[in-house]
Amino acid sequence: MDDDRLDHCPGASTGGRPKKSNPAAEALGRSRGGLTTKIHAVVDALGNPLRVQLTPGQWADSPQALNLLEDLDSQAVIADKAYDTNAIVKGLTAQGIQVVIPPKSSRLDQRPYDENLYADRNKIERFFNHLKGYR
Repeated sequence: MDDDRLDHCPGASTGGRPKKSNPAAEALGRSRGGLTTKIHAVVDALGNPLRVQLTPGQWADSPQALNLLEDLDSQAVIADKAYDTNAIVKGLTAQGIQVVIPPKSSRLDQRPYDENLYADRNKIERFFNHLKGYR
């Protein structure tokens, strides 16, 4: 005989409130897909990781770039169109680093970039595919 008043899950009540945590400290952010995390990475010419940073999922990619590229000794930076901002381009050229980022289609001055060197961007894509394989 089932008793409706019987507590099948004994323990302290949380009062219906979720456990408090700091999502930014855990790099969790709310986006359209739910709670997500973004991984930002810098790899060398062989595809080996140099720096990795986690941010909440709703944070943009481009503001993280200058922090990740700070104090790195490199001749060129290869990135996709998401990183085509004036701040990144000016910051890298001021350091004497070649910028290999295709310009966004909305950019008024379509600056040239080395398309042959841009083909090496597949190394960062392969790095992320290796990470996804270990999920």
